[in-house]
Amino acid sequence: MTNNQLQITNDESLRSHRSGFVNIVGNPNVGKSTLMNALVGERLSIITSKAQTTRHRILGIVNGEDFQMVYSDTPGVLSPSYRLQEKMLEFSRSALVDADVLLYVTEPQDTIDRNPDFIEKVRRMASSPSPREGRGGVSVFLIINKIDLTTQETLDSLVAFWHTQLPEAKIFPISAQERFGVPQLFEAIKQALPPGPPFFPKDQLTDKPARFFVDEIIREKILLNYDKEIPYSVEVEVESFKEENKLIRIDAVIYCERDSQKGIIIGKAGSALKRVGSQARKDIEDFFQKQVFLQLFVKVDKDWRSNTNRLKHYGYDLS
Repeated sequence: MTNNQLQITNDESLRSHRSGFVNIVGNPNVGKSTLMNALVGERLSIITSKAQTTRHRILGIVNGEDFQMVYSDTPGVLSPSYRLQEKMLEFSRSALVDADVLLYVTEPQDTIDRNPDFIEKVRRMASSPSPREGRGGVSVFLIINKIDLTTQETLDSLVAFWHTQLPEAKIFPISAQERFGVPQLFEAIKQALPPGPPFFPKDQLTDKPARFFVDEIIREKILLNYDKEIPYSVEVEVESFKEENKLIRIDAVIYCERDSQKGIIIGKAGSALKRVGSQARKDIEDFFQKQVFLQLFVKVDKDWRSNTNRLKHYGYDLS
C-alpha cells in the first residue's frame, strides 16, 4: 500500500468514526455507578448499597475500531446540606452541559418529586442541539434500572409514566446488576454517537490517575464498615504511591472531622482500621494486578466538608 492509499484509508476511517460524551445522571442510589461499570467493563466507580457514594465526576472510556464512548458517572442529584454536597451537585449539573448522549437513570422506587428542577433541565435537553459546534442533537435515554426487583405490571406503568414526562426520550428497562438489557443499551448508545474523531488516545481507560482509584477503594471499605455519619464525614488522600517491580507501596490518610470519629475509625486496638486496610489492599491488588503494601493513618481535618479551601485541596472544584 502506498502512502497516498494509506492516507485515503485513514481519511475514510476517520469519516466513519463516531465519538461522544455519554453522561449518566439521576437520583442517589438508583444504580448509576453499577451501570457505568457494566457499560465500561471495568470497575471504576465504587458501588455500595448506601446513597451518595459517588462524589466526583468519573470518566470511563470505551474504544472500538470505529467509535469512542466517553462515559461519565456523576454524584446523585440531591438538595445540598453542606458545601461538599453543593460541589457534588455542581458535578451533576456539569454533565448536562457537554453531553452528546444523556442517560437519566431511575428505578421502581424512585419518585419524580425528588428533583423536579433537574428533571425539567433533562426535558429541555431532549429537544436541544448538542452544545458542541457541528454535532447533532442530544440523545436522551431514560433508564429504568433494577427491573429484576419489580413486577411486569409495575414496569408497564413506569414506562407509560416516563413517556408522559420525557416524551422525546428513548426508554430502556434494564438490570445493571444482572446485566439484563445492558448489551442492547450499549448498542443503542453506539448508534446515537455523532460522527467525529476520538477525544482521548485509544488506549486510555479513564481521566483519573492511579491514586484516585486507591482513594476510592479505601473510601468504599469505609462505607461498608461504618454506620451513620462516619462514611460521609471522611476523605481519603494518598500521600505516597511508590511502584516497584513487583510491589506497590502506598501510604494513605483517612481524614475525619472530629476526634470522636477518629477513635471510631481506628477501633479497639486498631481492629477496625486493620479490617478496612485488609479489605482495601485485596481490591487494590486486584485493580493493579500487583502485590500491595498499604499503610493507613487517621487524622482530623475539622469541618473539612464546609471549608472551600479544603474542598479544593481534595479535588472538589470545577475551575
